[in-house]
Amino acid sequence: MDKASIIKNIKEHKNQPNLRFELKERTESFTNRLFYTLFDIDTPVDENLDILEKEFDALVNLACWQVDKPCQRVWANFVVRLPQILEKLNLDAEAIVNCDPASLSIEEVYMAYPGFYAIAIYRLAHELYIDGFPLVPRLMTEYAHRQTGVDINPGAQIGNSFFIDHATGVVIGETAIIKNNVKIYQGVTLGALYVAKKLQKTKRHPTIENNVTIYANATILGGDTVIGENSIIGGNAWITESVPANSTVYHSPIIKIKTLPHVS
Repeated sequence: MDKASIIKNIKEHKNQPNLRFELKERTESFTNRLFYTLFDIDTPVDENLDILEKEFDALVNLACWQVDKPCQRVWANFVVRLPQILEKLNLDAEAIVNCDPASLSIEEVYMAYPGFYAIAIYRLAHELYIDGFPLVPRLMTEYAHRQTGVDINPGAQIGNSFFIDHATGVVIGETAIIKNNVKIYQGVTLGALYVAKKLQKTKRHPTIENNVTIYANATILGGDTVIGENSIIGGNAWITESVPANSTVYHSPIIKIKTLPHVS
């Protein structure tokens, strides 16, 4: 096959008219600037808000494929909520520094804790998600996922003072509800019990009530599954049914000691 034929075949199969990876790259740049604007003491807020608005306009042009959707209004709605989002994120950082004996300062939490970064990008993306801005919130949380190993769908609903310790491998699905003062460890999955496209508009992921701790590699599945307040879910637990308040759930391993024959 000659070069001209190769080019022709590629163009014939390159058939997604809205697939522009510039949107992904610009979203990542926007996300970085937004994070610095909120937290970095040397980043000027007034100047960067103007730059962010221009960057957001570019995202609107790339992401709003249906002209009848009022994407232009999203920035105005989003920017007025930034102080409230920042207030929530400061509560998250305080929860981490107060709960983790390894944390030396709150500055360390902001700069070095992947769990905090993942939560921060989720909270920012969630506000765009609820405004119906297409694709960009998902690209924001996927950017954080790639950097931290934490996969939080922007549609999840997460309350105040949330703490993800060690972070890596955490998965939180789109319809999960997490209330206040919840702490989870690495490898935790809040997922769906069944995966089918027809369930797209249903609650597929669990609800975690106030003051729950979920230890490493626990898996909690199902939209009807509720973990009652003040409960502790032990590591490696597999849960597909609701747990009452004030419960402790743990996985009991089976230990077998192998004795080799003819060993004195």
